[in-house]
Amino acid sequence: MAQVTLVDTGSAADSPGGPDHPDGPDHPDGRDGTDHLDGAGRAVVDRPEVPAGGPVTARRWMPLPLWAATLLAAVAGPVMLVAFPPYGWWWAAPVAVAAAAVAVHGRRLRAGFGLGLLTGAGFFAPLLEWTNLHTGMVPWLLLSTLQALFIGLLGAATAWISPLRARAWLWAPAVAALWTAQEALRDRAPFGGFPWGRLAFSQDTSPLLRLAAAGGAPLVTFAVALTGALLAVPLLRTSTPHDPARARVTPGWSRRVNLLAGPAAAVLVVGAALLAPVHRPTGPAVYVAVVQGNVPRLGLDFNEQRRAVLDNHVRATVELGRAVTQDGARRPDLVVWPENSSDIDPLRNADAAAAISAAARAVGVPILVGAVLTDPDVGVENAGLVWEPDVDAAGNPRQGGVSSRYTKRHPVPFAETMPLRDIARIVSKEVDRVSDMTPGHTPGVLRVGPATVGDVICFEVAYDGLVRDTVTGGAQLLAVQTNNATFDEAEARQQLAMVRLRAVEHGRDALMASTVGISAFADAAGGTDQETRFNEAAVIAGELHLGSARTLATALGAGPEYVIVVLGIAALAAAAAVRRRHRTRPTEEDV
Repeated sequence: MAQVTLVDTGSAADSPGGPDHPDGPDHPDGRDGTDHLDGAGRAVVDRPEVPAGGPVTARRWMPLPLWAATLLAAVAGPVMLVAFPPYGWWWAAPVAVAAAAVAVHGRRLRAGFGLGLLTGAGFFAPLLEWTNLHTGMVPWLLLSTLQALFIGLLGAATAWISPLRARAWLWAPAVAALWTAQEALRDRAPFGGFPWGRLAFSQDTSPLLRLAAAGGAPLVTFAVALTGALLAVPLLRTSTPHDPARARVTPGWSRRVNLLAGPAAAVLVVGAALLAPVHRPTGPAVYVAVVQGNVPRLGLDFNEQRRAVLDNHVRATVELGRAVTQDGARRPDLVVWPENSSDIDPLRNADAAAAISAAARAVGVPILVGAVLTDPDVGVENAGLVWEPDVDAAGNPRQGGVSSRYTKRHPVPFAETMPLRDIARIVSKEVDRVSDMTPGHTPGVLRVGPATVGDVICFEVAYDGLVRDTVTGGAQLLAVQTNNATFDEAEARQQLAMVRLRAVEHGRDALMASTVGISAFADAAGGTDQETRFNEAAVIAGELHLGSARTLATALGAGPEYVIVVLGIAALAAAAAVRRRHRTRPTEEDV
C-alpha cells in the first residue's frame, strides 16, 4: 500500500476524515483505506499501490471552509430577492444560484440541507413579508419556513451530485434540473402548492423571458439555474496531487480557458434566448377598459367596506359611460372589474344587482365583475361574472344580467380555505376569519362582448395548468382579476411579473385588474402599458389583439417540466453510481 500524507491546514470540522471534508467517510471521493497519524502528527491515508501503467491522480472536489460556505449561503438568499419585483435586477438570480451551488458543493447531505435552508430563509422571509401586514408574524414565519424547507432539500440534492463536477457539462445542467424539480414539487405540495418565488417569475425584464413561449415557466427557471451553475463552475475548489506529467500537458493558457469557459457559456445561454421567437396575436383588436375602484382603507377588513368598494367601481364605470356619451370618448368593447369588486352577492342582493346593472347600462357593454357568491347550498365562491347591460349601445332594450360565470378553482390555502383548521386554531384564533371557499371545476373561458376571455383569479396566475386550460379552451386574451388590498405594492408587482410571463408563454395579450393596483396591460412580447399607481382609483383603456394560435409551450403543456424533472432524478442516480465506484476502486476516471 502507498501512503499519502495530508497536512491539516483547516479547522477540525474541515479536517481529513471530518464530516464535511472530501476525504470524510461519506464523501464522494473517499477511498477505502486506513487513516492514522505519523510520528509528526500528520494524517496518513493508506492508498492502493500505483498501478504499473502509471500514477493514478485522484482529484478531490473540496468544499469551502464551513465559515465561508455559511456566509455564501446566507448571502445567496438576499441576492436572489433583489432579482424579483419591486427591485427587478433579474441578473441577480443566476448569481444567487451560483452562490448557493458553491456553498453546498462537496458537503454531506445534512450540511447541504442546512446551508440550503439558510439560503431559503434569507430569500423567502423578505419576499413574502407582505403576508404579515395584516395577519401578524405567525402566518408569515410559518409560510416562509415551509418554503425554505424546499430550498433545504435542493441544497442536499445539489451536495449529493458533487461528484458530477468531474464533467462540468453534466454537473451544470444537473443543478438546473434540480432547481426545476424543486419548483415542480413546491408548486404542488402541500395543500396544492405555493409557486411564489419561482426563478422564472424574476425574469420579466430579462432576455430569458422569451423562452416561456417554448417551454413555459419551467424552461425559464431551467435557463436561469443553468446560467447560474455555469457561473459557478470555475469557483468550485479542486485538489489534485502534484503530477509533473499532467502539469506539462495542462499549460497556463489552458487553465485560463477552463476558468472562462463556464461564464462564457452562461453568457451564450442568455444571448441565445434573444433568438427565441415570441408569438404576437394577429387577430382583430378589441378596446378594453379596466376599472380600479380602490377601497376606503387597506387591510383585512376591506370586505367590511364592501358596499363602498362596490360603489367605487360603479361610480368609475358610470363616469366612463358619461365620457363616452357626452365627451366623445371611445366606447370600450368590454369592461373588466377586479376580484372582490362586489363582495355583496349580486345574485342574492337586489341592491347590488341594481348597482351593477346601472353601471353596465351607463357604459353600454358587458362587465366582467369579480364577486363573492354565498349560495347556502353551494358555499362561498370567488367568481367572475359576465354582466350584460339591459340596453345595447344604441339604447335598445335587451336581456341584461349574468350571461356566464367562472368560479375560482384554486382557493388560496390559509387565506380562502383553512387546511388543518383545528391545529391552526391553536396557533391563532384569527383562523376562523377565513371561510372555506368552494372551488370551481371548469376553466375560466368566458365570452365577454366580442372576445373570448381566459379568466384567472388572483394567485391562480402562478399555476401553470390553470392558465393553460383557458387558452386550450379557446381564450383569445387573458384577464387576471385580483385584489391586493390586503397586501402591498411589492406583492402586486410580483403578480404583474407573472402576468407578463403568461402573456409570452401563451402568445396572448393580457390584463391585470386590481382593486387597489397595480392594474396594467401586458402584451405577448412581455411589455406592459398603463400601469396604475398603488392605492389610487383609476380607469385605463387600451387595444388588445385577439389570439388563436398556440405557442409551443401551450401545445406541450407540462411536458418540458416532466422531462427536466426526469433529468434531475437521473442526475441523482448518476451521482449515486459515481459514489459507489469511488468507494470500491480508484481509476483513471477519477482524474
